[in-house]
Amino acid sequence: MSTMQPLLIELGTEELPVKALPGLAQAFFDGVIEGLTKRGVTVERGDAKPLSTPRRLAVLLPGVAVEQPEQHAEVLGPYLNIALDADGQPTKALQGFAAKAGIEWSALERTTDAKGERFVHRSVTPGARTAALLPEILAETIAAMPIPKPMRWGSHAYGFARPVHWLVLLHGKDVVNAELLGLKADRMSRGHRFMHDKTVWLSTPEDYVSSLEAAFVLVDADVRRERIVAAAHAEAAKAGGQARITDDNLEQVVNLVEWPAPVLCSFEREFLAVPQEALIETMEINQKFFPVLDASGKLTEKFIGIANIESKDVAEVAKGYERVIRPRFSDAKFFFDEDLKQGLESMGDGLKTVTYQAKLGSVADKVQRVVALAEVIAPQVGTEPVLAKRAALLAKNDLQSRMVNEFPELQGIAGRHYAVAGGESPEVALAIDEAYQPRFGGDDIALSPLGKVLAIAERLDTLAGGFAAGLKPTGNKDPFALRRNALGLARTIIESGFDLDLRALLVAAFGHLPAAVQPSAERKTETLPQDVYDFILDRLRGYYADKGVPATHFNAVAELKQASLYDFDRRIDAIGTFAALPEAEALAAANKRIRNILRKAEGDIPGMVDPSLLAEPAESELAEAVEAAIDDSNASLHQKDYVSVLARLARLRAQVDAFFDGVMVNAEDPALRGNRLALLKRLGDRLGSVAAIEHLSS
Repeated sequence: MSTMQPLLIELGTEELPVKALPGLAQAFFDGVIEGLTKRGVTVERGDAKPLSTPRRLAVLLPGVAVEQPEQHAEVLGPYLNIALDADGQPTKALQGFAAKAGIEWSALERTTDAKGERFVHRSVTPGARTAALLPEILAETIAAMPIPKPMRWGSHAYGFARPVHWLVLLHGKDVVNAELLGLKADRMSRGHRFMHDKTVWLSTPEDYVSSLEAAFVLVDADVRRERIVAAAHAEAAKAGGQARITDDNLEQVVNLVEWPAPVLCSFEREFLAVPQEALIETMEINQKFFPVLDASGKLTEKFIGIANIESKDVAEVAKGYERVIRPRFSDAKFFFDEDLKQGLESMGDGLKTVTYQAKLGSVADKVQRVVALAEVIAPQVGTEPVLAKRAALLAKNDLQSRMVNEFPELQGIAGRHYAVAGGESPEVALAIDEAYQPRFGGDDIALSPLGKVLAIAERLDTLAGGFAAGLKPTGNKDPFALRRNALGLARTIIESGFDLDLRALLVAAFGHLPAAVQPSAERKTETLPQDVYDFILDRLRGYYADKGVPATHFNAVAELKQASLYDFDRRIDAIGTFAALPEAEALAAANKRIRNILRKAEGDIPGMVDPSLLAEPAESELAEAVEAAIDDSNASLHQKDYVSVLARLARLRAQVDAFFDGVMVNAEDPALRGNRLALLKRLGDRLGSVAAIEHLSS
């Protein structure tokens, strides 16, 4: 018999939770492998991965050892001074240790450690059969799976994510004698609930995938995914369009079916008058259908459903799918038509009665604050303040619409449609929608200049209000999504290239807040804007880490606390270029040394270097080189060409090294000492003009 045999474990269940299924499958797979590995059982994984369908979790491994290796054990006993008496005879301590080990004391071995020589019992036992270990491994695996609310069925005391109905456990050709969750293991799987409602005999684990496919079950989620995508695209092409397939919708469909079959459907063209986002959301979120778009990305009257069965009458299945979405579409059309009758501008009247936050007033109050900020920001970025004011005045009105009440995800999107219908300018209509961008992690920022202004103004007020009202996030609690708003604000400023004074904007945002949250004497006004600034910088730490920027580079720039985040970003790029230079490490270490020297210096440091006090050739050469570097880099620094500034400073390395090698900074003569400190301060100020480069020193 081979020492390695394939292993198959399949746990058959009732339909598992769709969103939880991938995590359950991975946990089942990982738990089995971990249980085998920690017991010393050799596992050949190959390209094995979790296998699952809505009705089963499976682990299929190409090779698992039939038994553990020999088990070597070592138990330490008493030291000789305790184990033996003066005559060399065993004491009770040693006799007790030997009795526990089950051997004569004279058969014990000896070992030595830091405390001296002691007795030790070493033993070797044959490894256990893997088949005997599997029941315990499976019990441990299931106990550790992420099932927040296990279900119980029948009169059983145990539970699982869903009731279980069969257990396959094969190691090689043999069924493993095991019982789990009230089921005795065998080799009988189950086919598709409708297309092959009978047992499936499995001769060996290698037969699993093909045998189940013959029974209309695709146990590999990747295979189902590929089949669904190909089928959806093929059906959409028949309709002259292309399938809209989002990752989230696709994953849910993958975990809903065992044998995917596409069904091309259609709905009445009159519904296309409704904003397509509402129709798409209904199809994707509520029914898990794939909409069909035309070449320009507009919704057509076609959509694709994925059935879990190959029907003999596909037309009837299509009618069923079409019948399901029609009421939701009818509701959406009614809401849209009624909202159009009311008009976007008049919707704003209701915002006065909607509380934004108890201390921050109504939504209408927030709108006025955002208007004021938008008018300040617009001219700074070359956007018309009048348009910014108009867009900000209308941006929240759709919160009072019937459409957004039914479809909350359409905030801004519905407003854009109503603005267009109401005759607003295209720029204003688009900005109403884009004010919400980025809506989620990884989403694009607003594209239009006016949309960017609204997005910035909206988030400035949200952050200022949140901090002033005492809503700063703690732990996982962030009811006003201040973390997301902070990152969205920073991304919009940086990725738009807006050279804005963030500190000044934060002060303005706090200034517009109601008196109820204006800082008391204990919470000084100037500290809150700084708190928000620091909070935004903290969000940027992860943003740059995702871009591959080392933490040392981020810290080097963050220490300067630039008011402009766009300027911050340019410095990040520059420090990355500088760090790659061969001189970077030495200059970073030198600047670190300079900072330490200046911090410890006593008394005032002269503001200028006195050439007459430059006693050593090395300090004269450094002083001359520093002044030349400052003169050469002044224009670049003014133009914010930070790469050129740092490249020029890198040429100072030789003079800096020579200075520290040959000059005593803390000279006994106070005049010499002060002059050398002044030289180092001048050098350090310019070395730190782009970033605190000492952070690059290891």
